[in-house]
Formats: sequence, C-alpha cells, structure tokens
Amino acid sequence: MGSLFAELARRASTNAHREVETYVREIRELGSLDTSSRARAETMEYSVWLRRRTVELAPGNDMLTDDDLGYIASMGEVRAGAGMSLDSRQRILRVHTELMLREINEATEAQRGGDLDELMRIMGWFAPQGERGIGAYRRGFVTVMRRRMPYVEQVALLARSLLSENGAAQELAQVADMELAESYTVLVIRVPDRSPGDRELDNDIEALVKTYQVPMTWYPEHEGDGTVSSGGAGRGGELVALVPDPAPDPLPDLASDPVRRRLVPDLLPDVVPDLLRDFADALGRPCAAGTATAPLTGLAEAFDRARRISRAAPLRRASTRLRPHTLADVFVELAVGEVPFVDDWLRTTARRLESGPDLFVTLDAYYRHDMNRGPAAAALNIHPRTLDYRLRRVRELTDTDPGSTHGVRLFSAVVARDLSGAWR
Repeated sequence: MGSLFAELARRASTNAHREVETYVREIRELGSLDTSSRARAETMEYSVWLRRRTVELAPGNDMLTDDDLGYIASMGEVRAGAGMSLDSRQRILRVHTELMLREINEATEAQRGGDLDELMRIMGWFAPQGERGIGAYRRGFVTVMRRRMPYVEQVALLARSLLSENGAAQELAQVADMELAESYTVLVIRVPDRSPGDRELDNDIEALVKTYQVPMTWYPEHEGDGTVSSGGAGRGGELVALVPDPAPDPLPDLASDPVRRRLVPDLLPDVVPDLLRDFADALGRPCAAGTATAPLTGLAEAFDRARRISRAAPLRRASTRLRPHTLADVFVELAVGEVPFVDDWLRTTARRLESGPDLFVTLDAYYRHDMNRGPAAAALNIHPRTLDYRLRRVRELTDTDPGSTHGVRLFSAVVARDLSGAWR
C-alpha cells in the first residue's frame, strides 16, 4: 500500500469522528446522534467502514461488491425509517462527498504532495464508485419511503420537487411509480378563503391523484415553510397539478430562449379541463385556474407564471364557464395589476357600478356573448329590454358607452378584476 493510502487508513477513525460531528452540527435531523449512543455508534461504524473500504479497493481500482452496496443501501433504509426528510438526506450525501474529498486533499498535503500516481488512482476510483454508492443509498431510502409514506404524499413530494427543480424528481418518480415527461402543463387552481365550516379537501385531492395519476399537491394560502400540506386547515390555497404534455414543442428552436418561448401559446393537454372540472365540482365554490407549459428545466418559472395567471383569472363555479386560462387570456389584467395607478382608476370605475343592479354580472354576460343582446339576456334569464336598461345604467354612472370600443376595453378590464377577487 502506498503512502497516500496508508495515511488515509491511519486517519480513518479521526475523519469518521469529524463526519459524525459535522452531521450533528449541520443537519438538524441528525441532532439525535448526540443523545442516542446506539445511533451514534452505528453511524460511526459505517463511516469508518466506508473509509477503510475505500483504502482497500482504490489501489487496485476494484469495484464495490454487492455486499458493500447492500450495506450502503441499508444505511439509506435506516435514515428513511427514522423519518428523515429528502432534503436532509441530500445534505448528508453532499456533506459526506465534500468531507471525503477534503480528507484526500489533507492526506496528500501531509505527504508533502505525495505520489501523483496514487492521487490519480484514488480520484479515478472515487468518482464512479462514489456514484454507485450514492445510488445504493438512494435506493435504500426510496424503498422505505414507498413502504411507509401514503401514496398521495409521495405524489405531492414529486410535484414539489418538479416545481422547485431540486434534482430529486427522478428518484421521487420511482417512489410514486410515475414516469417523468419531457414537458408539463402546470395547472394552478386558486381557491379563495374557505370558511371553517367547509369540509376538508384531503379526500377530494386523493381521489384526483388516483384518477389522473399526475403529480399534484396542495399549497395552503400564505404557506411559508415549504412543507407538504394536505387540503385541510379550513382556509384557501392552490391545487397545483403537473399534466404531462403529449404534444411536441411547436417551435423546438426556441427551447433555449426563455424570453421568446414565453411568446409561444400554451397548447393544453385534453385532460386539463377535465381535472379542473372534477376539482371544481368537488369544491362547490368559485375558483380560478391558470396554466403554463414548460420543459422539465423550466417548471419553476412556469409555476410562477401559472400562479400569476390564476390570480388574474375570474372566479367561477364549475356550473358556469370555468376554464383553464393561459397568458393570452389575461395578459391585460396581468399588466394592469402591475401598474398601481391604473388599478386604482379601474377600482374607481368599479365603485360607480356598485349601485347596480347586477351591473358586473350583466357586463360579464354581455361581453362573453360578443355583445349579442339576445344570448346575453337569455344567459342572465332576463328580458332583452332589462338588459338594455342595465347597459344604459352603466353609461349613466360612468359616462362611457359599454358598446363602444373604449367601453369594451374599460369594462372588460373592470369586470375581470372584480371577478378575479383582486379588490376583495
């Protein structure tokens, strides 16, 4: 055994002790190593063993055996069995890799540079065998996650991993037994504040997950801790679903240009309206939906865009013309929301219409039926003359004709802002 490997063998126990102390200090979920002598001894034994196996195998560039990988996987199982989060597990793997590289550097410096051939041998061994070891650890972790975690929580973790682009999605897809798509349509269904008497949404969300088999999660309103939450708590929030996009990118040459890609209209998968309708039926309250489509590497941005669209979209019940909105549907409302003085102006106009009667719903029906009096009146279940009276009332209150070009632009924006709940 060369001098570098001998130095690493001599330092194995000391380095393992430092690793355990680093875990306790930097990873909150491993703080128990300070209070559980059994857990600490188990972690220490594993850390020493891994370093000694490195010294034994690296000189001859020998691979980790099946028994070695089985032992590594068992440690992943132990961590998952103790309830460790995926984020903490990722930090363990990162800390371990950083420390092993640091130890090789320290041993090299202790030998005053050491033998370059030995350094190249251990570095050449470390990368591929380290990858195999990490893969075994992850497989052990995933095995226990799949057994212990309810399916709806597995799917929620996958959804949040995709939306945050944190790199664990492939692994979590294995846990949930789902295949990742090349691109997704992110559907955000906004649910306003719910009263304490409303039933919880847990069962409804679970039914949707089982029916549609797509990554899906619930974000309570004002959530700030990033934890996975169910549909309970009696308050509003957002149901977020990621629907695989079966269609190829219509303009693949734009994939590397995020600015120009935003200009390409989103082509929604057929299942998106069905999912929205089923959730809205179960909800029984007005909601609004926004969508955005992106490849795997752009889902965080798409989530933000779909969320903004859902907040600009009108609140409607499933029985009305509830539909998933795209950027093209609400770009005016989004722009208005970003300009406070324009929003204030629209709000002032809205206040003038509050005396009614029912002027907001009248204008909404009027514009949704392309200003055709008959269909609009029928949708409102009123006589066309009553519709005419209400439109005259709008003109009297605002000094603007709702049938004029200026009126259409003004009142469409006012109605959209009002229906979206932006002023409530």
